[in-house]
Amino acid sequence: MTTVEQNRSTRTEAAEIMPFGGWEITPAPTGSDDRAALFRFPAADDPAPSPARLLTMALYAAALGLAGVGVGLRAMVTVFGGTAFWYVPTLSLFGLASVALVVGSFLSIHRPALPWLLLLGATAPLAIDVLIAALY
Repeated sequence: MTTVEQNRSTRTEAAEIMPFGGWEITPAPTGSDDRAALFRFPAADDPAPSPARLLTMALYAAALGLAGVGVGLRAMVTVFGGTAFWYVPTLSLFGLASVALVVGSFLSIHRPALPWLLLLGATAPLAIDVLIAALY
Protein backbone atom coordinates (compact mmCIF):
# COMPACT_ATOMS: atom_id res chain seq x y z
CA MET A 1 0.00 0.00 0.00
CA THR A 2 1.34 3.45 -0.89
CA THR A 3 0.92 6.60 1.16
CA VAL A 4 -1.87 7.75 -1.15
CA GLU A 5 -4.02 4.68 -0.63
CA GLN A 6 -6.06 4.31 2.51
CA ASN A 7 -7.20 1.17 4.23
CA ARG A 8 -10.96 1.10 3.72
CA SER A 9 -11.68 -2.27 5.28
CA THR A 10 -13.75 -0.79 8.13
CA ARG A 11 -16.99 0.91 7.14
CA THR A 12 -19.61 2.57 9.28
CA GLU A 13 -23.34 2.14 9.00
CA ALA A 14 -23.65 5.64 7.50
CA ALA A 15 -21.45 4.53 4.61
CA GLU A 16 -24.11 2.00 3.65
CA ILE A 17 -26.86 4.56 3.12
CA MET A 18 -24.96 7.64 1.96
CA PRO A 19 -24.36 7.85 -1.79
CA PHE A 20 -20.63 8.65 -1.62
CA GLY A 21 -19.74 6.86 1.61
CA GLY A 22 -19.92 7.99 5.19
CA TRP A 23 -18.35 10.96 6.85
CA GLU A 24 -16.03 8.63 8.69
CA ILE A 25 -14.12 5.71 7.28
CA THR A 26 -13.36 4.12 10.61
CA PRO A 27 -15.21 4.32 13.91
CA ALA A 28 -14.18 7.01 16.37
CA PRO A 29 -11.66 5.96 18.99
CA THR A 30 -13.18 4.88 22.27
CA GLY A 31 -11.30 7.54 24.23
CA SER A 32 -13.09 10.52 22.66
CA ASP A 33 -16.12 11.89 24.47
CA ASP A 34 -18.34 13.57 21.88
CA ARG A 35 -21.23 13.78 24.32
CA ALA A 36 -19.54 16.77 25.98
CA ALA A 37 -19.68 18.80 22.76
CA LEU A 38 -22.57 21.24 22.51
CA PHE A 39 -22.88 21.14 18.73
CA ARG A 40 -22.36 17.87 16.87
CA PHE A 41 -23.96 15.59 14.36
CA PRO A 42 -25.78 12.74 16.14
CA ALA A 43 -23.77 9.54 16.37
CA ALA A 44 -25.12 6.15 15.33
CA ASP A 45 -25.54 5.03 18.95
CA ASP A 46 -27.36 8.20 20.08
CA PRO A 47 -31.01 7.76 20.99
CA ALA A 48 -33.38 9.32 18.49
CA PRO A 49 -35.04 12.55 19.61
CA SER A 50 -38.73 12.27 20.25
CA PRO A 51 -40.90 12.83 17.17
CA ALA A 52 -42.86 15.57 18.96
CA ARG A 53 -39.65 17.47 19.77
CA LEU A 54 -38.34 17.16 16.23
CA LEU A 55 -41.69 18.15 14.70
CA THR A 56 -42.04 21.18 16.97
CA MET A 57 -38.52 22.34 16.19
CA ALA A 58 -39.08 21.80 12.45
CA LEU A 59 -42.35 23.75 12.49
CA TYR A 60 -40.72 26.61 14.41
CA ALA A 61 -37.82 26.66 11.95
CA ALA A 62 -40.26 26.58 9.03
CA ALA A 63 -42.14 29.56 10.46
CA LEU A 64 -38.86 31.44 10.78
CA GLY A 65 -37.98 30.48 7.21
CA LEU A 66 -41.32 31.68 5.84
CA ALA A 67 -40.91 34.97 7.68
CA GLY A 68 -37.43 35.24 6.14
CA VAL A 69 -38.87 34.66 2.68
CA GLY A 70 -41.40 37.42 3.33
CA VAL A 71 -38.60 39.76 4.36
CA GLY A 72 -36.67 38.81 1.23
CA LEU A 73 -39.61 39.52 -1.06
CA ARG A 74 -40.29 42.87 0.61
CA ALA A 75 -36.58 43.72 0.40
CA MET A 76 -36.48 42.84 -3.30
CA VAL A 77 -39.37 45.18 -4.03
CA THR A 78 -37.67 47.92 -2.00
CA VAL A 79 -34.31 47.40 -3.73
CA PHE A 80 -35.91 47.75 -7.16
CA GLY A 81 -37.34 51.08 -5.99
CA GLY A 82 -33.94 52.30 -4.79
CA THR A 83 -32.47 52.00 -1.31
CA ALA A 84 -29.63 53.24 0.84
CA PHE A 85 -26.27 51.45 0.67
CA TRP A 86 -26.69 49.86 4.13
CA TYR A 87 -30.07 48.22 3.47
CA VAL A 88 -29.08 44.94 1.80
CA PRO A 89 -25.98 44.20 3.93
CA THR A 90 -27.92 44.84 7.12
CA LEU A 91 -30.77 42.56 6.13
CA SER A 92 -28.29 39.91 5.03
CA LEU A 93 -26.34 40.09 8.28
CA PHE A 94 -29.38 39.67 10.50
CA GLY A 95 -30.83 36.98 8.23
CA LEU A 96 -27.63 34.94 8.29
CA ALA A 97 -27.39 35.30 12.07
CA SER A 98 -30.89 33.89 12.37
CA VAL A 99 -30.08 30.97 10.05
CA ALA A 100 -26.89 30.19 12.00
CA LEU A 101 -28.83 30.03 15.25
CA VAL A 102 -31.42 27.69 13.72
CA VAL A 103 -28.67 25.39 12.41
CA GLY A 104 -27.10 25.40 15.86
CA SER A 105 -30.41 24.41 17.41
CA PHE A 106 -30.64 21.32 15.22
CA LEU A 107 -27.01 20.41 15.89
CA SER A 108 -27.74 20.53 19.62
CA ILE A 109 -31.00 18.59 19.48
CA HIS A 110 -29.85 16.11 22.13
CA ARG A 111 -29.42 18.84 24.74
CA PRO A 112 -32.41 19.54 27.02
CA ALA A 113 -32.87 23.32 26.72
CA LEU A 114 -30.19 24.63 24.33
CA PRO A 115 -32.16 24.03 21.07
CA TRP A 116 -35.14 25.99 22.37
CA LEU A 117 -32.94 28.85 23.53
CA LEU A 118 -31.25 28.98 20.13
CA LEU A 119 -34.59 28.96 18.29
CA LEU A 120 -35.84 31.77 20.51
CA GLY A 121 -32.56 33.58 19.91
CA ALA A 122 -33.05 33.17 16.15
CA THR A 123 -36.30 35.07 16.45
CA ALA A 124 -34.59 38.30 17.55
CA PRO A 125 -32.46 38.93 14.41
CA LEU A 126 -35.39 37.96 12.23
CA ALA A 127 -37.66 40.39 14.10
CA ILE A 128 -35.08 43.12 13.46
CA ASP A 129 -35.13 42.13 9.77
CA VAL A 130 -38.92 42.37 9.70
CA LEU A 131 -38.84 45.81 11.33
CA ILE A 132 -36.20 47.12 8.92
CA ALA A 133 -38.05 45.75 5.89
CA ALA A 134 -41.42 47.03 7.06
CA LEU A 135 -40.35 50.49 8.20
CA TYR A 136 -37.97 51.40 5.40
